[in-house]
Amino acid sequence: MSTEDVVLLDCWVSPFCMRVKIALEEKGIQYEERAEDLFGGKSELLLTSNPIYTKVPVLLHKGKPVCESSIIVGYVDETWASPPLLPSSPYARAQAKFQADYIDKKLYDAGSSIWRTKGEAQEVAVKDFIEVLKQLEKFLGDKDFFGGDSFGFVDIITIGITSWFSAYEKFGNFKVEDHAPKLSAWINRCMQRKTVAKVIPDPEKVYEFVINLKKMMGFE
Repeated sequence: MSTEDVVLLDCWVSPFCMRVKIALEEKGIQYEERAEDLFGGKSELLLTSNPIYTKVPVLLHKGKPVCESSIIVGYVDETWASPPLLPSSPYARAQAKFQADYIDKKLYDAGSSIWRTKGEAQEVAVKDFIEVLKQLEKFLGDKDFFGGDSFGFVDIITIGITSWFSAYEKFGNFKVEDHAPKLSAWINRCMQRKTVAKVIPDPEKVYEFVINLKKMMGFE
């Protein structure tokens, strides 16, 4: 398959784009990345491919757009069957989708509240974020990965956002490892995978990006 068949409208720092790239890497699919300047002006291709939200990621497969990162990861899993990202059992698949939905609704927004706030509001934001981490540890249990012994769907949905954890820690003055040691160990396991390590950016660069984002959005 040529890279012309699979194009990803991408932003290097977006944890949602990271999901799609890791899923494609796991499947061994060649793809072309097209970086979007989300602040300087979005491309016509992005605007026409995702007219409702005008956000990345957008996967173009044979010219047809697929939007929203969790939906794209599911599409990748169904389109290229091997290796499977979701478990074979209908119940286990439902559980994985429930966990992914919780992560979609909670994790990134809880982390963002830390750098968007100050003082008492920030203390509350850190507390709320830690509660989300503790719920993720319950999902993980004593397993190596969320789905069991093998890296899969929920791991892909979650791991990209962890590249922002260092920024959350620095702004919120706490350490994830102190509150969620099992999750920290899981992050280290994931980072040993080539498919993950080649996609996840340097957390220090993410931190610098968030500093600039704070200034741009007037949260200083």
